[in-house]
Amino acid sequence: MSLPILERSASRVATGRVRTARPVIAPELRIADNPASAVLRAATGGPVSRDNAARTTGLSIATVNRQVSALLAAGLLRERPDLTASGAVGRPRVPFEIDHEAYLTLGIHIGAAVTKIVAADLRGRILGGLAIATPQTGQDFATNTVARSARAFLQRWHRRKPLWAGVAIGGRVDPLTGVVDHPKLEWKGAPVGAVLGEVLELPVSVAPHVEAMAASELLLPTPEPREGQERGSSLYFYVRETAGIAVTLDGRVHTPSNGPGSIAHLPTGSDVECVCGRRGCLEVTVGDRALHARAVGRGVIPAYNGTAGSTIADLYRAAEGGSEAARELLAERATMLGHTVAMVRDMLNPDRVILGGQAFTAYRPALAHVANAFRQASILPATDIRISGFGGKVQEFAAVVTSVSAIYADPLAAMRRLSPAE
Repeated sequence: MSLPILERSASRVATGRVRTARPVIAPELRIADNPASAVLRAATGGPVSRDNAARTTGLSIATVNRQVSALLAAGLLRERPDLTASGAVGRPRVPFEIDHEAYLTLGIHIGAAVTKIVAADLRGRILGGLAIATPQTGQDFATNTVARSARAFLQRWHRRKPLWAGVAIGGRVDPLTGVVDHPKLEWKGAPVGAVLGEVLELPVSVAPHVEAMAASELLLPTPEPREGQERGSSLYFYVRETAGIAVTLDGRVHTPSNGPGSIAHLPTGSDVECVCGRRGCLEVTVGDRALHARAVGRGVIPAYNGTAGSTIADLYRAAEGGSEAARELLAERATMLGHTVAMVRDMLNPDRVILGGQAFTAYRPALAHVANAFRQASILPATDIRISGFGGKVQEFAAVVTSVSAIYADPLAAMRRLSPAE
């Protein structure tokens, strides 16, 4: 049984209230250079004085003052007179910060197996979330189910005003319409943005998930702040259930007009058969589901863990518990990953490489094998290679950055769009 796609026009609900679908807005996966955006960005790390904001942004103090006044009026900033230095005179000395208590954005990562729904404040910090199994029973039923789960989750946050929703998803995304083709889920022309917009009654942005992960490294504060990522080029390499890459250039995620490229079928030398008819393609060799199937097939872990089916987490636990067979299987995958990262890095020669996804982060001892294989396979000089600062939550933060990117890029325009007159 499948549900019909929701109508995208205005509709009247039982209360008589006219319910209007919100628009789909393309995400802005970049560091914007307009003054309001720069001042808002300066406040993402906590309270800041106008003088410090001027130094950080390179704007004049007069420009900073004008933008702070406009952002205060829009409700995005708030002043902190309790932090004013003793003896300071005049309003410009009062620090300001993002108002991280009045609003929230909703982030949704639709994965091949699991969908994660999170609420975040305007600093990009996650307030809470839930996970549901991604419905496998057709795109109409799946998009409606995800939308209704998100609406039910949003109702928990009645003390905050929701501003925006962001969806990060694999496959090919039309960012202007929010329409998605997802071969792994067998979705074709799925109107993800329109369905979410009508059910949630919020503006919605939809982004390819690996590009959004790369954007989160640029736009969101990480647990360990890193300088310089807005300059030069970065290669973001992601593997969990799917595999993908994204490139950032001088503070902007490169977004090809025909959608992201694919590394799913890069050769690894393995004998694993792929749906494309070849053997050894990357995604069916290193993806979580494929690795779990090999672990079960080799008898490394059982097919069932008690009363439920085993998962990739059981393989990690077996390795941590001392199973040599589990460790060897994970080391084998890590070596393939290191070789493949080196091959892609040598083709693109970025200034830095960022590794994200649970294939890299869920079993930390495997990282030594990734690094060793990378060094052996790369023919270029050593480069800056690091693990994503978001660890095992890269999917959630990809959704968060998609939900805040339009606000960060042009905060005053975004708030005008949300005004009752719109």
